[in-house]
Amino acid sequence: MGEVVKKEVLRLLDTGLIYPISDSSWVSPVHVVPKKGGMTMVVNEKEIVPTRTVTRWRVCIDYRKWNDATRKDHFPLPFIDQMLERLSGQQFYCFLDSFSGYFQIPISPKDQEKTTFTCPYDTFAYRRMPFGLCNAPATFQRCMVAIFQDMIETSMEVFMDDFSVFGSSFD
Repeated sequence: MGEVVKKEVLRLLDTGLIYPISDSSWVSPVHVVPKKGGMTMVVNEKEIVPTRTVTRWRVCIDYRKWNDATRKDHFPLPFIDQMLERLSGQQFYCFLDSFSGYFQIPISPKDQEKTTFTCPYDTFAYRRMPFGLCNAPATFQRCMVAIFQDMIETSMEVFMDDFSVFGSSFD
């Protein structure tokens, strides 16, 4: 698992999303968890059981200590059933995933040290918003609503980092 962490840290360093930091009051540990992919059927002694396969590993930072000390942002997230209702009956729709969308949101330099995490190689902090912070979904949703306010509910829906574009014509 150490190799998985090392590879991810090097990737984040190369992109400039993180930087080494030597001193922080907020240091969170890293965990490596399986990222599940598609379904496969596994035969045991009695039956065939559908099982999710582990396709790769994901590095997660345990921000529980920081999240417990954070004042919560109660910006409303949309209800998925209401979004799907607006999509029903539309002739055209497209689902888009904002790959690394959270990483588009900069963190104030004075708050970056609060994202410090430790791994066997060093300690690092984020320059851009990572997953795992309790207010990340609300912050990203607020940003997307501000950007796409004239399109939301008429031709587009935004649910955190997933976008649905719809309409009665392809144009």
